[in-house]
Amino acid sequence: MGTHEGQKDLFSYGVDLAGRVRADHPLRRVDTLIYFTFARAAVAHTYGDNGHVSVDPVVLLKLMFLLFHENVRSERELVRRRPERLDWLWFLGYGLDDAAPNHSVLSKARARWGGELFEELFVRTVQQCVEAGLVDGAQVPLDGSRIDAETSRDSVVQADAATIARISAAHGAQERKLDETKPPSARCATNLKRVSTTDPDAPCVSKGPQSGTARPRYKHHRMIDDRCGVITAVARTPGDVAEPAQVTPLCAQHEQNTGREVTAFIGDRGYGPVETYCDLIAQRVRPHMTPMQPAGHRSEGRFTKEDFRYAAAAAVYVCPVGHRLAPRRQHQRRQMTGYVADKKIGAPCPLRAECTPRKTGRSVARHGREADLEVALAFARLPEAQADRRRRRHLMEGSFAHAANHHRFKRARGRRLWRQQIQDWLIAAVQNIARLCGTLGSGVPVTMPTRPHTACGG
Repeated sequence: MGTHEGQKDLFSYGVDLAGRVRADHPLRRVDTLIYFTFARAAVAHTYGDNGHVSVDPVVLLKLMFLLFHENVRSERELVRRRPERLDWLWFLGYGLDDAAPNHSVLSKARARWGGELFEELFVRTVQQCVEAGLVDGAQVPLDGSRIDAETSRDSVVQADAATIARISAAHGAQERKLDETKPPSARCATNLKRVSTTDPDAPCVSKGPQSGTARPRYKHHRMIDDRCGVITAVARTPGDVAEPAQVTPLCAQHEQNTGREVTAFIGDRGYGPVETYCDLIAQRVRPHMTPMQPAGHRSEGRFTKEDFRYAAAAAVYVCPVGHRLAPRRQHQRRQMTGYVADKKIGAPCPLRAECTPRKTGRSVARHGREADLEVALAFARLPEAQADRRRRRHLMEGSFAHAANHHRFKRARGRRLWRQQIQDWLIAAVQNIARLCGTLGSGVPVTMPTRPHTACGG
């Protein structure tokens, strides 16, 4: 019976890390599919010609990728665990004795590079999924999720507009390009007087009517493709930005990233104000959203708007009996016109009990873009739209759940909106790569480029 002597070797020669990483390791597939070397050209303009030599941008980008791919808690933890992970060393192109960069180098690199590099990484994963046949591009579900900001509720103070502006300026609210292009906030009057002293980009909002106390939060918006759930467009906004405002920008981002034209938009009731329905019809996109009012719905047995016929020539509504409702009231903010019946014909009408209980008579509201709205609601009530909404539930919830369980999606890793956008691009890229690698591993015939592994990992 032998006994192993665990004595450390004085010298180590001929250690082949590639031989220590199994052939079906996930990082081998990632290394084959993704060309991280594009990072050098993408960030070359951010470096000077003299001074200290930096860490290879390819290595830094791969470290940030590993942070989310391996679900590591923090950058400090990532650097601390690197020496004991032979697969990470091989993926980074490091040897056993190569020194790891300090964790602060990663945050400095993000500040130096900005968000363009990470957006390009995400777009490249989308394009590779398109080439692999995982993206159809025609039908796109969209949903949003609020994320707690990396700041305490105790940092929120009451202040006037001038003080809030000074706090934002002190934190460099306009020092970055990503801040200049962030979408406008829809903050209520209360939020306009409150600001977090540590993260002024995150307004105080609650997660819903039953969620209790409000706290600083962001909102993540995600559009996926209906075929395989590939993420094709993402955006990060303050937590109080309305979801319908992101429909048009994300549809445009989807078409730019995939090169495919959107034909059907799938969303829940939160994306369904009248303007969204009409804008989608104007863009020749079918709104497969939850309709504002189910077809044939009757309130307490009374007639609904569908029971009234609009006479375009006379610009009046005609009730089931044949009485006319003429335009009377204008609602400028809602872009609605109220059509009201004459009081003289209301009392003797034989169907008054089935029409309205009001003494003033029956009224019907018509939107300024009613024709587009009727077409949109007809699309939303189709059986195909109902099937799309059912499929959307498990696709979107599955995408969010995978991000939360495997990539710490619900935990903000930094402060300020531009840092949160970088986090979203990296998580979306990691999920798309996992989708691509999973498809390749399932036996689906996909032709992808291959290349030998080099010492620098590129």
